[in-house]
Formats: sequence, structure tokens, C-alpha cells
Amino acid sequence: MKIIAQVAAALPRFNFPSNFVIISPIVSNNRKVVAIVGMAGSGKTEVARAFEKNSFIRVRFGDVTDQEIMRRGLVLNEENERRIRELLRKEHGMAAYARLNRPRIDAARQKSDVVVDGLYSWEEYTFLKDYYGENFTIIAVWASPETRYTRLSSRAERPLTQNEAASRDRTELENTNKGGPIAMADYTIINESSLSDLEAQTNKLLARLQ
Repeated sequence: MKIIAQVAAALPRFNFPSNFVIISPIVSNNRKVVAIVGMAGSGKTEVARAFEKNSFIRVRFGDVTDQEIMRRGLVLNEENERRIRELLRKEHGMAAYARLNRPRIDAARQKSDVVVDGLYSWEEYTFLKDYYGENFTIIAVWASPETRYTRLSSRAERPLTQNEAASRDRTELENTNKGGPIAMADYTIINESSLSDLEAQTNKLLARLQ
């Protein structure tokens, strides 16, 4: 103790002015990260777009798949999308899309709140929840298989037959642990009606979050 006291006495003393303020170099970022989850055809993208219209920056997880498909010179279709998703998860683990997209989320979050479109697996959910903590919110969009398959068969881009849609459901639930994030959602939107009803529900939820 005597030695410590002698060292302390030898240290230079600084007399700061009374109005001197020490500013921490670490600035807290409390901006939200909201992930929209649900099965194919449930209406996730429409909800994400509504958030985007309300000043959220949208980060679409599927962009990573599309970029990899184009990099390999493949045709952008359901079969190649599934193949690339499986390859990326084999290489980076089941949290692959969260890991690969987190830099994009962090960059966007420096400017505004962020909405994530396309979170799939339980591992992606836990990866982002552990990282963003209380600033991370899950919204599930639910619609019955019958409703979703009808929508998927009539969409303009990459339509799916009922068999293709059912096969995709099964693959996602069995191979990507997709049910977990839906079950753990902080909020759920039921999308069995019209687009205007979906927009009304989403706007009500937006007002609650803001």
C-alpha cells in the first residue's frame, strides 16, 4: 500500500476548468431493428415495404442469394435459390444470412431504424437477438396455406405451383428451423383479407412501435 501511495503521489496532477466535459467515444445506438418473419406468400414483403415508407431502411436477406446466383451465372429461379441457400448455410452455418447481412444492418442503422425482410432460421433469430438485444423486434405475418398458395401461384415474379409451394414450406420448416422465429414473434399480423386491411394493421403496429 505504501508503494502504491508513493506512485500515486508522483503522478502529474491536472487542473481541469470547471466547465470541462469528458465525452465518451462510444455513442449508444438505440435505433430499432425489426425483422419480418412468416411463410412464403404470407405478405412479409408488403409489411416490410410499409415500414420502408415510414423511414425504416429495408435490408432484404434474399439479396445475398440473388447476388450469389448471378455471380455463378445461374438462372434466377426457385431451384437455384434453394440450392444457393443450402450452400451458404453449409459454408457459414445456420445463422449464415444474419452473419452475412449484419454489416449491412449496422451500416443502415447509423442512419435510421432498420426493417429486415427475409429472416428464416432460429439460429438467425438468436444471432441477431443476442447482438441487438432490446432493440431487436420480431413481427410475424401469418396466412393459411390455402391463401398463401393462391397468392404464390398468381404473383408476377417467380410464381409457384401448389406442389412447389407445399414443397418449399416443408423444406423451410424441416431444414431451416423457420418455425422458431414465428413462434417467438413479439407481434403477429393475420393476413387473410385484403391488401388494404394488411396496410391498416401494419400502420397501427408502426404507430405502436414509434
